[in-house]
Amino acid sequence: MKLVTVAEMQRLEQDCGVPASQLMENAGLAVAQEAWLMLGEVAERRVLVLVGPGNNGGDGLVAARHLKEWGADVICYLLKARERADPVYDAAAALEIPMISASDKLAEALGGAELVIDALLGTGRGRPIEGVLADVLDRLKDARGTRMPPRLIAVDLPTGLDPDTGAVDEHCVAADETVALGFAKVGPHLQPGARYTGRVEVVDIGIPTTMGESVQTELLSRKWAQEHLPERPADAHKGTFGSVMVVAGSPSYTGAAYLSCTGSMRVGAGITTLAAGRSIHPVLASKLTETTFELLDDKDGELTAEEAYAVLGALKRGYECLLVGPGLGQSGYVQAFLRGLLPSLTTEPAEGTRRSLKALIIDADGLNNLATIPNWPSMLKVPTVLTPHPGEMARLTGLSVDEVQADRLSIARKYAAEWSTVVLFKGAPTIVAAPDGRARVNTFANPGIATGGTGDVLAGAIAGFVAQGVEPFDAACLALYVSSVAGEMVRQEMGSAGMLAGDLAQALPRAMKDLRGEGGPSRSSPQREDILSMLTRGMAQE
Repeated sequence: MKLVTVAEMQRLEQDCGVPASQLMENAGLAVAQEAWLMLGEVAERRVLVLVGPGNNGGDGLVAARHLKEWGADVICYLLKARERADPVYDAAAALEIPMISASDKLAEALGGAELVIDALLGTGRGRPIEGVLADVLDRLKDARGTRMPPRLIAVDLPTGLDPDTGAVDEHCVAADETVALGFAKVGPHLQPGARYTGRVEVVDIGIPTTMGESVQTELLSRKWAQEHLPERPADAHKGTFGSVMVVAGSPSYTGAAYLSCTGSMRVGAGITTLAAGRSIHPVLASKLTETTFELLDDKDGELTAEEAYAVLGALKRGYECLLVGPGLGQSGYVQAFLRGLLPSLTTEPAEGTRRSLKALIIDADGLNNLATIPNWPSMLKVPTVLTPHPGEMARLTGLSVDEVQADRLSIARKYAAEWSTVVLFKGAPTIVAAPDGRARVNTFANPGIATGGTGDVLAGAIAGFVAQGVEPFDAACLALYVSSVAGEMVRQEMGSAGMLAGDLAQALPRAMKDLRGEGGPSRSSPQREDILSMLTRGMAQE
């Protein structure tokens, strides 16, 4: 599903060739249909429409007109008087829909409403909410907190939710459903906005769907993941599914090496090799019986600059992906190791084999050490995926955590382009951005995976998918989605506390089996489409 910014939506509306008046009629009808579906029947049901001064309010007035024609008991509250010669207002008034603007009458209307439609601002918010609008929203919030609250539908956005960043005004009221007009907006799929939107239903208002092809932000979906899982042919062998080398681990963080290798193997990589210090090999060898090992000399458990040459030599045997970083520790030794390794990586085929390095994944301590190296982006000579959490992103960018969190999508997209890397920016939600401007948003929220080591599993899964031939940007997105499904499976089995990163790794094959074997549930069932078709035909006949 495409996600648009306000600027993109305005451009789509201007370029679609459909008159603004017709777009408003289509939007209002769609909102009325959603109200019908929510209530089950609208005849003699009390509906309050909160009408703002702009186009969002116009959509609300059109919805009010349709609901009145279907027999609902409709009242419209006008935040401000509509402009003269307003056809949507005139059409609603002609049906003798009560139009109120006094606060005492609003209180009475809220008290008797079964459904409220928030058509106050939509994407038109440009400054903090105050004055009369703040009072209206506070009254709505109070009504929603009563023992028998009205249901709430937001037109395009709950009033007070920033459509581009997901920031939420203190007066914003959480909706049961948000009716996204034409295309879903970015803000409702980012935090904290996602907590205020309820179910997001995208409705057609007449803009051709083909126009959305130019939109570069998408919501990761089950259907997309199903289509991008690598094939597993019956005549395959281990070489079919590629090879991953993982450079990870130190005496304090042996688990990171284990988890990242397990993530790679559990998504189906043919061969996974762990390049690790000799001092920690005995510990890891007892746990990783399916990996091969490249033993490296270490200094007090940490890799040194000289071992960069050993890794480069091992890569010449033919690996599709190199993962560097989990549990390496932070020191001058590791920084020197990275300075020796990264600039020498190449995508040229290994000698004597057609295999070549398709991508480099840098995670965890690889990122922390990288951030200390001046002009580090110039060292990256092969396609690279970076996987920072907010703290690591702050170190890499030189910004504060608050700054990188304020507009996560823009930050991820900006630095993916600036660094010429794929950036998987972990958090709520996690965003994957490509150097060419593409971005995908993953809205899974699972407190159970907020535990040490899950990022190592994710990094290994990305490497495993790259080894199987998935392009790096898609591999990062696919690993993220599969890990999210696996995490949800474990949460349902174990609850949201006590889940371990190892549980997540073990669930990866089940998540992929589920994706391969079953189609995702459609949000628009045949029954729903039949109802909408019936309502549309009924209006056409009238």
